[in-house]
Amino acid sequence: MFDPNRTIAYFCMEIGLDPKVPTYSGGLGILAGDTIKAAADLGLPYLAISLLYRKGYFTQRLDEKGRQSEHPTAWVPEELLHEEPARVAVPIEGRQVVVRAFKYDVIGATGHRVPVYFLDTDLAENSEQDRKITHALYAGGTQDRIRQEAILGIGGRRMVRAIGHDVERFHMNEGHACFLTVELLSEHICKTGEHHVSGEAIRSVRKRCCFTTHTPVPAGHDRFAIEDVRRIIGDHPVFHRQDIYGEQNVLNTTMLAMNLSRYSNGVAQKHAEVSRAMFPGYAIDGVTNGVHAGTWACPSMRSLFDRFAPGWRTDNNNLRHILAAPLEAVWAAHRQAKEALVEAVMDRGGPAMKTDVFTIGFARRSTAYKRPAMLVSDIERLKAIAGKFGGLQIVYAGKAHPHDETGKRFIESIVAAADRLGPDVSLAFLANYDMELAGKYVAGVDLWLNTPEPPKEASGTSGMKAALNGVPSLSTLDGWWLEGWGEGRTGWSIGQPPRGSEPPADMDRHAAEMYEKLEKTILPMYAERRSEYVEVMRDCIAVNGPYFTTQRMVEQYALRAYFA
Repeated sequence: MFDPNRTIAYFCMEIGLDPKVPTYSGGLGILAGDTIKAAADLGLPYLAISLLYRKGYFTQRLDEKGRQSEHPTAWVPEELLHEEPARVAVPIEGRQVVVRAFKYDVIGATGHRVPVYFLDTDLAENSEQDRKITHALYAGGTQDRIRQEAILGIGGRRMVRAIGHDVERFHMNEGHACFLTVELLSEHICKTGEHHVSGEAIRSVRKRCCFTTHTPVPAGHDRFAIEDVRRIIGDHPVFHRQDIYGEQNVLNTTMLAMNLSRYSNGVAQKHAEVSRAMFPGYAIDGVTNGVHAGTWACPSMRSLFDRFAPGWRTDNNNLRHILAAPLEAVWAAHRQAKEALVEAVMDRGGPAMKTDVFTIGFARRSTAYKRPAMLVSDIERLKAIAGKFGGLQIVYAGKAHPHDETGKRFIESIVAAADRLGPDVSLAFLANYDMELAGKYVAGVDLWLNTPEPPKEASGTSGMKAALNGVPSLSTLDGWWLEGWGEGRTGWSIGQPPRGSEPPADMDRHAAEMYEKLEKTILPMYAERRSEYVEVMRDCIAVNGPYFTTQRMVEQYALRAYFA
């Protein structure tokens, strides 16, 4: 039985809590931050562990042709976080690497605090090489990843113990945290005097761990040569148990985590199904992601919710009461959000935009499966649609991974399209997408576009943030949208629901349907039957707002994983 006075420790490679603390790259980190905020709102005995990235992920700059360059992010952790006195050591390639922690307190809606500890190896006691281990998120090669993941899992467990937290449950968010299980096995081995991984050792670790996977494609799961792992971390008995660590001569971080967890889940119902097919024989539940309502509702929407859905911050289910709000009030709140977006676009060097022109938003990591250039794949068709309805505005944002040359070329193609679209279509691609800009985007556009190639979108929380702010989605049916989609009520689909092993539609067919929906359904409603469009906006909040929140998500984790 779980003791509610003992702590749940949440381990994640990246956590996004504050725009001033650049310890995240995108969706995984923002989801982690929203999870922690919901745990604080709910008053759970919670703490979180991540790494401190003194150079951040990277600051993105784009030249006039849209060519991306990456630069270190300047920030001073000592000015924003509290350094803990505790020190621990983690063996890396036979050296004892000293680790410290900086704390950030997340304060919930009722005042409950959840500490977040960011681990740092940039200490004078360490060699120059080891001081750099935690400098940048997802930097370097495979061996650098092993070192970082060892600091997170092994160092994180040791730090939690050194600070004095009594942890009952450990939640590994993605396979990056899997070496936590190695440290827990070591604790059991030291306690019992055994020199191997016994069945009792496995049961003792499984009882305390749960695991969430976010990756719907095999290539997204970290796989390390077992010899590299032994050389870097040490020759632990578990690294001689292929039945636990994964594959022949290869440590699969997801399989190691699942083999040593009492509960595993995917982050949407479809993603859980895809994960079970990827890992036959594993019990993988589905807990659909959410967003933190108090963080992502824009100021004008927060005021609207306070008037018509009081108590929504502590009970997100109250958002259903927004159906009592007059359409005029919903539209007025949206207009304020759109004005803030237009101002942000110009402040960041984008073109002058107008609040009375229909605006489409697309903002996410630039990579092939997300098909970011689909909207501008037929320039003439897009120009013709815009000409029929008094113009069109498009706001783009998103980083490409430094090694993703295809993703970088997508950005260049979108920037090049801006010059070809002419006066009827105004397109802005804003550099360095971050939490602050995301808050403006998801609230200020009139339509949120998402075009992933099914079934490669695990969840997709940006559309949830948009829905919370009354912005409907136009999206391929994948990830969360399979659950949140109500045709003509919460938004519109691109393509049909997947049926069995039927292959997904190709991009040309999806693009044709996207243009058709814009021209024949969405823009006519917005331009000619505005009240109907605002009804869809209100339904987005009332139908999807209460459910797709981290409050509901964390409650499900509590019932299924933490307290079960």
